[in-house]
Amino acid sequence: MSTVLLVHAKGGPPLGHVLARAAARADVHLLALSELPPTVVASASRLCASVVRPTEAERSDLVALIVSLAEAVGADAVLTFSEYAVVAVAEACEALALPGAGAAAALARDKRRMRQTWHRNGLPQPAFHPVTTRTDLHEAAAVLPVPMLLKAAWSAGSTAHQIIGSPREADAAWRRSRATMAESAQLGFAELHVAEADAQYVVEEIVTGDAARWFDDPGWGDYVSVEGVVTDGVFRPVCVSGRMPTVEPFTERASLTPALLPPNLQDRVVDLARDAVDALGLRDCGTHTEIKLGPDGRMWLIETAARLGGAMTVPQIEEVFGLDLVGMLVDHLLGRPVDWPERALGPDQARGAAGSLVVLAVDGRGEAWPDRRVWDFSVVRETVALSEGATLSVVPESSLPDGTTVPVYDPAGGANTMAALCLLSAPDARTVLRDFTTLIDALPTVLPSAGHAATRSVSTVRSVPAVPGPVAAERSVPAPRSGSAERSVPASRPVSAAPEPEGAHV
Repeated sequence: MSTVLLVHAKGGPPLGHVLARAAARADVHLLALSELPPTVVASASRLCASVVRPTEAERSDLVALIVSLAEAVGADAVLTFSEYAVVAVAEACEALALPGAGAAAALARDKRRMRQTWHRNGLPQPAFHPVTTRTDLHEAAAVLPVPMLLKAAWSAGSTAHQIIGSPREADAAWRRSRATMAESAQLGFAELHVAEADAQYVVEEIVTGDAARWFDDPGWGDYVSVEGVVTDGVFRPVCVSGRMPTVEPFTERASLTPALLPPNLQDRVVDLARDAVDALGLRDCGTHTEIKLGPDGRMWLIETAARLGGAMTVPQIEEVFGLDLVGMLVDHLLGRPVDWPERALGPDQARGAAGSLVVLAVDGRGEAWPDRRVWDFSVVRETVALSEGATLSVVPESSLPDGTTVPVYDPAGGANTMAALCLLSAPDARTVLRDFTTLIDALPTVLPSAGHAATRSVSTVRSVPAVPGPVAAERSVPAPRSGSAERSVPASRPVSAAPEPEGAHV
């Protein structure tokens, strides 16, 4: 049997999901650069030929560590599903002469170089300026229209995003973003290989989206992601995932598969994703390309990653389209033939729909919950009525344990302040969208109160300054995760009278 070295770090699809599918294709040796979720430890011992937890000294040269371990176990393929390990794994594959993303992997991590590459290729994207110093930021603020968006060039999950409403806010935004990146690094959400990554930023024009021009139904967000792979340098689109509107500034709330785009519009989106991936020059890897949808058919590239989509994107695709992308990618890297879709799959090929909802302490209007609440999936299961045929589950690997106080939402922290991740399966995407709206509206009411002693005054997200103060001390460390032990509840109860969601407002 072939041998695979899987490099695990924070982010990506649930580890339990990845291990089960990779181990079905090959002997898996696991290099754990992050702590294994407690609920995955047992399955990792059962599914993996070995589990290696390197010392800090061994991690000092990550590429050398990966190469050394791959040679020791006789790896026929090396891969990762974590954004933070993509560059190190790509460089290790180059040194080992194994298939991988190639030297272009860094272009799909560094948002500055990514945008510069797309600019040279004439691809549509927001105006931008690379930033490495406070002086750079002031120079960018003097020429870009406000409001503008400050991003950490190597971040993920909307971490350290800061909206700058005027040049006067630049200094505070700079301090806040740098502090947030330092806090995220302490939680394990940081680039693992590029030493200077924490000092690199980009500031961008904020373009105006218009979901109503693309979707027939209200409630969709104004951006989508094209999921795919690159094999031997050829881009192979798999499908398009839609979103609900983000939470200010641009924190993702929900992903839905499939996106209900008309075929002609899906084709346009996929064509732009192809141009974006081709321009970067990726070779053998998963891809995840986000695209902003605007008025009059306009589109702007947000970013492309040299790995499969994170959170529940991969499990959603498997459920809806019957494609095991983890196993298919492993097979390709091992040199086996793979039957990739001839073109991006759409609603007509879907067998139902699936979506993942990030539980944040904000309501459907983007307002912070009026008081503190305790996360308890059993309460959600028993009290929130969903549509007939819908099934709701929680992903423990990406969720706080029941009984934990829901963190106050921090706009700068993005997904770092999530309480849980829920997966919902339904007969169609409209039902997923409607039931997610029901859940978002219900959570601040049905979840137990944290009690008077733990309650604190929280301002609404809409009134949070562009550059908020330090992160609240009670902000949670992301909880232990398990992608294989989901608690499910069939939604056999009648449909609740959920209000129609408003149109996209981001």
